[in-house]
Order: sequence, then structure tokens, then C-alpha cells
Amino acid sequence: MTTPRWKPNVTVAAVIEQNGRFLLVEEHTAQGLRLNTPAGHLDPGESPIEGCARETLEETAHAFTPTALIGIYMARSSHRTGSKEDVTYMRFAFAGTLGAREAGRALDEGIVRTVWMSADEIRASVPRHRSPLLLQSVEDHLAGQRYPLDLIHVHESVR
Repeated sequence: MTTPRWKPNVTVAAVIEQNGRFLLVEEHTAQGLRLNTPAGHLDPGESPIEGCARETLEETAHAFTPTALIGIYMARSSHRTGSKEDVTYMRFAFAGTLGAREAGRALDEGIVRTVWMSADEIRASVPRHRSPLLLQSVEDHLAGQRYPLDLIHVHESVR
């Protein structure tokens, strides 16, 4: 019997703080409305930094420039609808600079709205978090955890 090949889903996330509040998205999921940092799957041919900027724009209509890596996280989820197996996610979370909102730009499918929340509000809303990594990345951001972007090397073969 052959063991199925295991591979984590690579995701990217933006942890954006302004004036003590964090920019989150509220989105439709199979489990109902959930909160998350702007985040999504890495696309073929893009670096984690590029993917984070793209996902933030798609989900919030704001430009985002990653300036530091907060951390690399892994979590397993068994919440996928229609799947009998757990899915493991590896998430690259970034701090950075939020740019202007693109007027008239629609939010990504499934995103209901953006919302600014304090750390205490995020801590109080854990049952509504889409990812168990949301709170950990916010806490690491608050603790000042930052790594240089050149820690991530993307070989030319990716392009």
C-alpha cells in the first residue's frame, strides 16, 4: 500500500496595525462568517512577498507593501467541507505598510467586509477566527517579532 504524498498548503498573510487596531476581513466560509487577516494561497510563479501584496489588495482593496516577516506558522485543519482528510497550512505572515484604498475595487469573492479591531477584540473573538494562526501572528506582531525579508530566498526557477 502506498502512503499518500503529504504536502502543506502554502499561504501568506498580512498583519496590518494602525493606531492600535488591526485590519481584518470578514468572509463567508463553510462554517459561516469568519474573521481573518488578509490572507490566501500562494500562486504559482510568485514569491511569498508578492503573494501577500496581491492577496491584501484582492481582499481589502488596499495596496500593501510587506516590510518584514513576522513568522512562519503551521497548523492543521479538519474543517474542509467534503474532505475526509486534514489539511496542513504553512503560513508566511508579514508586517508592512498599508497603501491607499483603490476606489471602486470590489473585494474578493466571499469577502463581506473589512473591519478594524483592537488586539483585545481579536482575543475575544477566537471562536470566529478562520485560522488558529490569526491570533498567534497578531501576538507575535505586538511582541515586536520581525525578520528581514531577505530571509526568504526565491530561486529563479520559480519564475
